[in-house]
Amino acid sequence: MTVRTAELLMGILCALCSIGLMVKSAELNIGWIEGRGPGSGAWPFWLSTGMLLASLLTLFRWFRGITPESRSTVPYMTRETLVIVSISAGSILFLLVATHLIGIYIALLLFLMFYLRFVGRHSWLLTSVLMIAIPVFVFCLFEWALKIPLPKSITEPMFYPIYDLMYS
Repeated sequence: MTVRTAELLMGILCALCSIGLMVKSAELNIGWIEGRGPGSGAWPFWLSTGMLLASLLTLFRWFRGITPESRSTVPYMTRETLVIVSISAGSILFLLVATHLIGIYIALLLFLMFYLRFVGRHSWLLTSVLMIAIPVFVFCLFEWALKIPLPKSITEPMFYPIYDLMYS
């Protein structure tokens, strides 16, 4: 597949997704509610409308051949790029499955260790610091500051002492 073909396909796909989101958003109130503000479907509808306009502009520019991408016949993705994208997608799939099985914080720690050390080839020092700091930051942001509990699965009992400190 060439860059030119990829741009056309993505323009069409994004336009179709935009239309679908607009239709789904329009099932809710997309107008102004007196004394309350915009209806619950307003933001998704208008953001989807903007995405549709951007997609149509991309398609227009593709048909006119205005951009270098719309004229490019070089391959869209090399073998090396396909390998790294596949590894990244597999890693994210692991993160999602592991979140369900062992909770977000341990899954995130394992994901960061694999991705930073083995994919990114960063030092063990940087990997260790980030694989501890990022889950702690996420915990503090969601659980403590925003009061939004994230899935912990079988690791939930590990957090009871922290909850005692936070809520006492």
